[in-house]
Amino acid sequence: MILSHKNFKIALIGYRLSGGGSDKVMATLSLFFEKKGIEIHNIIVIDEVSYPYSGKLFNLGLLKNKSNGIFNKIKRLISLRKYLNENDFDFIIDFRFRRKVIQELIIARFLYKAKTIFTVHSFLIDHYMPNNSWLTRLMYNYCYANVAITNEMEELIVKKHQLKNVLTISNPVNLEEVYVKCDEPISIDFEYIIAIGQYESNIKQFDKLIMSYANSVLKDKQIHLVIVGKGDSSELKNVAKQCNIIDFVHFLGYQNNPFKYFKNSRFSVLSSKNEGLPNVILESLACGIPVVSFDCPCGPRQTISNFKNGILVENQNLEKLTEAMNIMVNDEKIYLYCKENARESVTPFLLETIGKQWLDLMQINII
Repeated sequence: MILSHKNFKIALIGYRLSGGGSDKVMATLSLFFEKKGIEIHNIIVIDEVSYPYSGKLFNLGLLKNKSNGIFNKIKRLISLRKYLNENDFDFIIDFRFRRKVIQELIIARFLYKAKTIFTVHSFLIDHYMPNNSWLTRLMYNYCYANVAITNEMEELIVKKHQLKNVLTISNPVNLEEVYVKCDEPISIDFEYIIAIGQYESNIKQFDKLIMSYANSVLKDKQIHLVIVGKGDSSELKNVAKQCNIIDFVHFLGYQNNPFKYFKNSRFSVLSSKNEGLPNVILESLACGIPVVSFDCPCGPRQTISNFKNGILVENQNLEKLTEAMNIMVNDEKIYLYCKENARESVTPFLLETIGKQWLDLMQINII
């Protein structure tokens, strides 16, 4: 391991510092790295910033025009290359979706000159790597490392693409941030369960969650459903109307502080089709709130111990999802046991633990 006698410089590159799970991981790691004395540069493609972060910000989104034509894209690539060359980074960590093969081949092989680590944050690995394994190996077999966020995801990448430099480092949860923000007051004056994610994302399947909630005993017990997230909620409101529960389903929009809503909920629910390693599960548990989740590929089973800190539901079984929600309100013994174990269960994912794994990967030993 390299002793940090010098001031290391790391570039964290993402689409934005707002909204997404990988964006949150990037922001959280920036806090950790800078606290350890590492110089951090956050490079974003879209002009959206809401997460707390540390370090310098290079916002390529400010150069993006309305047309976003080829010349504007080339201008931003040239600006990125110039910034990277001027700063002579020790490491580059890329958190972006990478679906444009030619563009990403140019970036991976010709723009990134420092030791580069590419991250994969979804079970849908083709959002990060080409389906063509030859191209994937051409782009990513020569970088410093490829980091998956679950063991299952790592195995999938190795099996499909035969990459030789893949390892797993999970998403971190920043307890310091959770504890500061979870006690802020909220204006909700009824008991509720909570789900968080983009409203329009087919992956989150909030329409199925609403239908499962409608078939549960929760509304009869005056326990509402709160959905926090970004996007147009009109279609989901129509689902709630069709299920005759519109007065029990509440759409709060995007919230900078989800922790206070977790903290005051009875439990949280994840109804996704697939995931990476959902930050919403880690954040719910860190707030002391158990989780009901589909056992979808591939993150929930890594974070939820069945009937210990939540309930894992047979994947995509809506009846079982309803049944699990009913258990969490009808069986107080199970509920309280899961709630009691929730916060302790995030110990393997604490920022200091995950951050050290990143330092070990880069062979940086903070003196």
